[in-house]
Amino acid sequence: MPTVSFRLLYGLLIMSHGRRQILWLGVTAQPTAEWIANQLTAACGWEQIPRDLIRDRDACYGSLFVRRVRSLGIRDHPISPRSPWQNGYAERLIGSIRRECLDHIVVTGEQHLRHILKCYMEYYNAVRTHLSLGKDAPIWRDIQCAGRIEVRLCLVDCTISTCGFDLR
Repeated sequence: MPTVSFRLLYGLLIMSHGRRQILWLGVTAQPTAEWIANQLTAACGWEQIPRDLIRDRDACYGSLFVRRVRSLGIRDHPISPRSPWQNGYAERLIGSIRRECLDHIVVTGEQHLRHILKCYMEYYNAVRTHLSLGKDAPIWRDIQCAGRIEVRLCLVDCTISTCGFDLR
């Protein structure tokens, strides 16, 4: 993501495929294997470790990251080169973030982008509906009733005359 000063910032997205929930969004100017490994540990902790990790084959995933993934007991599944469709949920989410949020904002810096993405993550997880989840948000919520819907017939015993025909 380019900033006002034409500095390029990179984002890291960690999501759960089950309910399409965003677990973590990180921002940096220099993505390294060490930074990504630390982001993975911060997102999942040592208690809630995912079983599998689907990722692209970017060069910034170095040996340090692969060692960290293995030490956590996560099965690493890098997608094939130049095959973004193999990770469709993440690609769709990245497109939604761009279309719904980042295309409408001029980012001033790393802290600003982190704040924008944090706000979008709260919106996406708690409010934004998904057809694949039965029009529910990733964080499940109770159905809210705002009132009763009453049906009243308003065209009782009404006659409409069109071209000599009476429609009742």
